[in-house]
Amino acid sequence: MTPVTWLLLLGGVALNAAAQLLLKAATRTSGVLVSDAGQVSWNAAAELVRALPLWIGLCCYGVSVILWLGALSRVPVSVAYPMLSIGYVVNALAAAFYPTEGRATGVSWMLGFGRFGGIAGSFLVAELSRRQFTFTEI
Repeated sequence: MTPVTWLLLLGGVALNAAAQLLLKAATRTSGVLVSDAGQVSWNAAAELVRALPLWIGLCCYGVSVILWLGALSRVPVSVAYPMLSIGYVVNALAAAFYPTEGRATGVSWMLGFGRFGGIAGSFLVAELSRRQFTFTEI
């Protein structure tokens, strides 16, 4: 792989990890958005929309998608997809700098979604294989 390919892959993963951490930081300023009873706190939602980390995080996501698409145009999915695991390591290391509240809520939710993505990705690959798609067709 060329240096540009590495830059696209690692840049996309790093910005994605940064976005997740920024979104967590935004929710720490807004408070709980949905109660255990399922009630939406519109005051917290309004506070969240005014939080700068939310907007920076969303911008990071947008740029990470552009970089990721650039990487996918250069390498097969079988090479690119395992690179996503680097983001989990980055977020796990960042968890050491979170207060206890952050480790108990945001990171565990993130890891839960990550596990779901890993499982769902396996099913997606199985379905694509069943339909006889090749890596070049994907």
